[in-house]
Amino acid sequence: MLSRHFLRAKVLQEVYAYYCSEKTSVLSSEKSLTHNIERLNDLGITQIAMALQLLTEAERVTEEATQKFIATESERNPDRRLLENEFARRITDNYDFKKQSEHTVGLWEGEQSRFRKAFSTFKESKQYKDYMTSKQSFAADKDIFLKLFRFLMNDEGLRTTVVERSLLWEDDFDQVAQYEFMTLKALDEANFNEATPWPKVYDDRSETEREAVDFAVKLLRDTLCNAEESNDIIKSHLKGWEFERVAQMDIYLLDMALAELQHCPSIPERVTVDEYIELSKEFSTDRSRLFINGLLDRLILELRSAGKIVKTGRGLYQADFDEKREEE
Repeated sequence: MLSRHFLRAKVLQEVYAYYCSEKTSVLSSEKSLTHNIERLNDLGITQIAMALQLLTEAERVTEEATQKFIATESERNPDRRLLENEFARRITDNYDFKKQSEHTVGLWEGEQSRFRKAFSTFKESKQYKDYMTSKQSFAADKDIFLKLFRFLMNDEGLRTTVVERSLLWEDDFDQVAQYEFMTLKALDEANFNEATPWPKVYDDRSETEREAVDFAVKLLRDTLCNAEESNDIIKSHLKGWEFERVAQMDIYLLDMALAELQHCPSIPERVTVDEYIELSKEFSTDRSRLFINGLLDRLILELRSAGKIVKTGRGLYQADFDEKREEE
């Protein structure tokens, strides 16, 4: 399931792209946002397919070793436990996964050497050696697949192979990998079979997830359509700073925050401020956190007094700012 924080980051990427592109259509930006969110499913499936491909390449390596003219005993009679991993087999046989992973066909052409190197490295790990000497079970097969998946998500060469398919996938890679890891971890031996629906990063069949994406699209639209007014508000509160000298990413973050404060009545002010402080840590400068926090505090007091911030439901929570006002 997509978190609001992750969706705000996706909106920030689109805001940045909007101002860096010659095409300045809000509608095209909205379409781009929804397209990139939907493509997160492709990224997640590709990451899991990567782990399955390593096992396929490991099978080839093992078979080649048995054909050596002078093969060792272990090469002639290899332990095929990892290659016959039951958990991996169930993923491969899952109807929904097979359908969703069709786009990965041919993706790994020319990458055999990277998979072979990764397999060789993984074979030397304590995790692999412990697995090969442990009692055979579905739980053990699942555990080693999870460890293999995590190992591959940190392989720079294979990671590059994946992110080259989409410019935005590099920013999304770790977040989606974490989601897929939790998805794999949740698969249960008793209920996981070929007919089990494969979980999606973004499932448009879920009303909750559709609402979350609608929030992101609305935030993008409100940010872009009200940017001029937001920038005027920001300029009026800059003390000792020229607007042109403020980091551009900070302006984008402030524009988004102002749009959310004024056009998302159910989201508490404190939640909005905290979210954009966190985003500034991820996407802007070291000093941005303090700058954005201080400026938003002042802007909220003014906008609330002018009746431009009206909160409803859980958005009525304003304790932090009420306390600041009393102190002043």
